[in-house]
Amino acid sequence: MEPVLAIITASVVGLMVGVEFAVAFVINPILLRLPVGASLTAQADGARMLGRAMPFWYVGSLILVAALTALTWGAPAAAPALVAGVLLAISVILSIALLVPIANRAATWTPDSHPDDWREQQQRWDRLHYARVALIVAAFVLVVTATTMI
Repeated sequence: MEPVLAIITASVVGLMVGVEFAVAFVINPILLRLPVGASLTAQADGARMLGRAMPFWYVGSLILVAALTALTWGAPAAAPALVAGVLLAISVILSIALLVPIANRAATWTPDSHPDDWREQQQRWDRLHYARVALIVAAFVLVVTATTMI
């Protein structure tokens, strides 16, 4: 059971990291270079789409890592799994407290109706997202480490 859970956990967390990495370093830089109307439309659509999926992905990843930690408790794999879980929990708190409010506002922006400081708000979201990506990348590395110890 442990190897199967480890593979599923590493896969789910790894895919989430890949999506968030792509958003941070590929998608958002492209969107910010678009003309204002196209940028706002694309960002709003992305905020709505990812806003529906990512809460389940983050919480699901956290649950899988918690299960991996519990299943390996007392074994060497438990320590990196536990730290990965703490990092994912911090990323969830960071998301709810700081990133989601900005994303929820961005999801309503249109070329005709948006705040004057929309670029500043987007850049703040990006900076916070970079921190979140760093947390989940570290968590992923720890999940993979735990997986190799099983």
